[in-house]
Amino acid sequence: MAYRPTWQGHLKLSLVTCPVALYTAANPGGDVHFNLINPETNNRIKMITTDPDTGPVERSKLVKGYEVSKGEYILLTDEEIRSVKLESTKTIDIERFVPADEIDRIYWDNPYYLAPDGKLAEEAFGVIREAMRKSGQIALGRIVMATRERLLALEPRDKGILAYTLRSDAEVRKPGEIFASISGAAANPAMIEIAEKIIEQLEGPFDPSLFVDRYEEALKGLIADKAKGHKPATVAEPEDTNVVDLMAALRASLGGHTTAAKPAKADPASKPKRRKAG
Repeated sequence: MAYRPTWQGHLKLSLVTCPVALYTAANPGGDVHFNLINPETNNRIKMITTDPDTGPVERSKLVKGYEVSKGEYILLTDEEIRSVKLESTKTIDIERFVPADEIDRIYWDNPYYLAPDGKLAEEAFGVIREAMRKSGQIALGRIVMATRERLLALEPRDKGILAYTLRSDAEVRKPGEIFASISGAAANPAMIEIAEKIIEQLEGPFDPSLFVDRYEEALKGLIADKAKGHKPATVAEPEDTNVVDLMAALRASLGGHTTAAKPAKADPASKPKRRKAG
């Protein structure tokens, strides 16, 4: 299957450059997609662009506007927006190398694959990739995607490069904004000890293939039942998880997991290395 690149340009390490293509590394989430339907006619609803004063407007005639004050906009055409040309619109210029554990995981955003764009680019791409691999560090560059300049983290992956967009500092909320009201009281050491044993019982290797989106599977089942003319089955409400006696709940949890299927522990020698990212 031929994949369409998200972005095409050049990868640059000092004076060494090569054409590259960026591909999204993740499939769009979920197979179940809904449309808005008028139940009286069974017709799909169409969204029509409308001016509140003049009525419907052709989408091709619209331009983008930036609101500078209430109801006042600076209008920009697509050509004017494209006229803003930074180097990062067409070039990923590697600016710095940093240890992976210096990048807090909260900054990691969306994953992409970076590959040479054409056979002639493979030699220079391979040189940059292997030099990065020997450094053992994360390369940082910039890229313009969807009218935004993003910081890009690069690291070798197989015969290519794995790229992650990184969130800017302004995008990340500070922990204190959410955690400030949490009590600083110390937790009960005996309860912590039991919780640690529960964690040990649940330890196992990470296998993403074992994760199935149960909600989406249930939606597919609901759709299949309705397509066959069956009345959808009623799903029982989850049990109330409010804990009254925390110590009793911990002890019951410790005993309850002894009968549960426990994932096999990975052989330490074959256990994959975990990225340190904050």
